[in-house]
Amino acid sequence: MKLLEYEAKEMFVNHGIPVPDGVIITEAEEMALHLHKLGPEVVLKAQVDVGGRGKAGGILMAKSEEAIETAKQLFDATIKGVPVEKILVEERLPIEHEYYLSITIDRASKQYLILFAETGGVDIEQTASLRPDAVRKAVINPLLADVPPFLLRRLIGKAPKEIAPVINRLYHVVCEKDALLAEINPLVTTPGGVFAADAKLIIDDNALARQGIHVNRDQTEREREAERHGFSYVELAGSIGVIGNGAGLTMATLDLIEHYQGNAANFLDVGGGAGRERVTHAVRLVAGMPDVQVIVVNLLGGITRCDEVAEGIVEAGISQKVIVRLAGTNEEAGRKILREHGYMMLDTMEEAVRAAVEAVR
Repeated sequence: MKLLEYEAKEMFVNHGIPVPDGVIITEAEEMALHLHKLGPEVVLKAQVDVGGRGKAGGILMAKSEEAIETAKQLFDATIKGVPVEKILVEERLPIEHEYYLSITIDRASKQYLILFAETGGVDIEQTASLRPDAVRKAVINPLLADVPPFLLRRLIGKAPKEIAPVINRLYHVVCEKDALLAEINPLVTTPGGVFAADAKLIIDDNALARQGIHVNRDQTEREREAERHGFSYVELAGSIGVIGNGAGLTMATLDLIEHYQGNAANFLDVGGGAGRERVTHAVRLVAGMPDVQVIVVNLLGGITRCDEVAEGIVEAGISQKVIVRLAGTNEEAGRKILREHGYMMLDTMEEAVRAAVEAVR
């Protein structure tokens, strides 16, 4: 789950990483209570979960006497379609130089990967693409309590030595908060020291309960419902719903849809041994997606009984066309149930997928 900037900065402060003085407001008039402690110029930052927020108009500068009107302007805006409900108002720092710092997971080596560049800001992706040598990298074993000093020296190079403790503290944040990504862009130097001018923190969804987070804000209501039923579920942007049992079979179904130039609306794995009620929930969940025109059900009956699957499909009673491929335990009984209720049954998943793509067309 991705935290908003102000939430990430609260965690940074708790681990000794300096951030600019700031305050969260939910109404423009609240600015009057805080301007006296934020200095003559402020930065107003929309707290929205979108990338490229700055270029999309979500970050504005203002003199203190203009700050309330600027806040009203930002509250009235939408940033990439997302309304602004909270604004982080911070002092404007006298920046001398911008750097880039992030820590993520290198899945190949199963270690943390630290990235540092002596050029930060909104164009860091372009810098990394055009000048990959400008981004220094180091991997660190997660069993280590601190980043070794020799790695810190190699990462910062000729950058101010005050940055080294910030890297180490960010590593502590990543370890303690079960983070998949922690990023400071830019990490800035000023006459008063080093500050995290921006902050990004993504917590592993599997660790939310351990972190005391009870609601995953990144999930849609449909994804939360899928989680309650124990489905492996991902929403996509197409019009062909997909239900399978087993991640490999479900992914193969998605691949075939792409191969036949269709667009899948979702990934839903009901798991092994799915009974009638579970299948009914799965079919209704996928059918509830507004763009779904047809649903492919592709299941292999091992511990899953095909007759139970067929009963679940019929019980769902949805309006969209359902194309089914069942094979395995009680296959003939399942086929009989579906035939009696007018469902399309095909022998292979290739046939089922082709039929679904044609139905959409």
